Amino acid sequence: MSETIAAIATPQAAGGIGIVRISGENACEIADRVFTAADKTTLTDSNGYAAHFGHVYDDTEKIDDAIALVFKAPKSYTGEDVVELQCHGGLYVIRNVLRSVLKHGARIADAGEFTRRAFENGKMSLTQAEAVMDLISAQGQQAARAAINAMEGKLYIKINRIKNDLIGYAAHLSAWADYPEEDLIPVDVDQLSCDLGKCVAELNKMIADADAGKVIRDGVDTVIVGKPNVGKSTLMNCLAGCERSIVTHIAGTTRDIVEEKVVLGDVILRLADTAGIHDTDDPVETIGVDRALDRMNSAGLVIAVFDNSMPLDDDDRQLIENLKGRNCVAVINKTDISGSLDTAFITESISRTVYISAKNESGIEELSKAISDILGVSDLNPADGILSGERQINCCRNCLNMVADAQNALNGGMTLDAVNISIDCAIQYLLELTGERVTEVVTDAVFHHFCVGK
Repeated sequence: MSETIAAIATPQAAGGIGIVRISGENACEIADRVFTAADKTTLTDSNGYAAHFGHVYDDTEKIDDAIALVFKAPKSYTGEDVVELQCHGGLYVIRNVLRSVLKHGARIADAGEFTRRAFENGKMSLTQAEAVMDLISAQGQQAARAAINAMEGKLYIKINRIKNDLIGYAAHLSAWADYPEEDLIPVDVDQLSCDLGKCVAELNKMIADADAGKVIRDGVDTVIVGKPNVGKSTLMNCLAGCERSIVTHIAGTTRDIVEEKVVLGDVILRLADTAGIHDTDDPVETIGVDRALDRMNSAGLVIAVFDNSMPLDDDDRQLIENLKGRNCVAVINKTDISGSLDTAFITESISRTVYISAKNESGIEELSKAISDILGVSDLNPADGILSGERQINCCRNCLNMVADAQNALNGGMTLDAVNISIDCAIQYLLELTGERVTEVVTDAVFHHFCVGK
């Protein structure tokens, strides 16, 4: 018999409602020791899916009024009997309720243990369990949609389709090798190679979508660079929606890195406003320029700002040269002022160029679209089911390598047994991905990142 666990399921802060969740075979019995319903009904005798008003006690001392929600196995989140005690959300009150529950037979839940029990009791796949944490941590609409679709099993369905195809190929190859005397359909090498190629293409697409999914889920380190006084800090404030950077007409006002996290369209940008990049003899400015260049070299996205009212100089050209091959958007700022900028030189070197007036907050939608295009999230459909996290991506990548090995072995004239070994390995990686065949070490690693109470 598994132990009965309990934890506070609401944030550790004062609120309108606080919830203590209890799960396990003795959940109702333990709840009955601390909760008395107003109508004297015991939770053990409850049919489940009912709310009972009453009071929570620590032995004979009343802690609070409460509502007890009862869910009976197997139709609960964890697949076990579950009781949720809902009280007023003061920290003192809710902690006392938890202490009373623990004193009367439950133990404190480990991080993610409720969801882990749901996985172990067959209520969800491992990919669905991981999506729970993705939804909790989602900071944007697309990230939340991707997590919800994964929780609904969209990712599992996609993986399961590939897995079943591979199992079919492996079964045919095994039958052909083990029972040569039977009247079986011969293995069509050309057709099998084509089928394996389709699996390779689908797995490649899943990995590519995962990279874009990581952007909408985790965000991207983004640096704003340019010469002094081109409007970097004004753009920073415009995107942040507040006066985050100091803005003056004096060149070189920003000497250190100013950081802010903003949501632009569907993308989370961890923005850094940097010192103007230019040749200078000022030792303090030199430190700022060096820091700006270091941040630029490590950023996942660069927003390079140029002054529409000024011609390009050597500092601009050197910056453009340094940005070749990077994820970069060239921003032509101050379009509200008549221009003398050689934009052709910029567009020839940087693939995406947008025109804005940070002062007037115009052109920001175009900037948002350009960033989405560069990061690959414009065509991303969260409803398709997107891989989440390095564990899932690595399983998918390992599966891809094995399927590609099988196709190469087939095309290279190797025995069908050798081909089947690679296909079997590919299947194992997909089983690990969904949690259908996964080690305790992997499971521990997955749920270690969860919060307590979930």
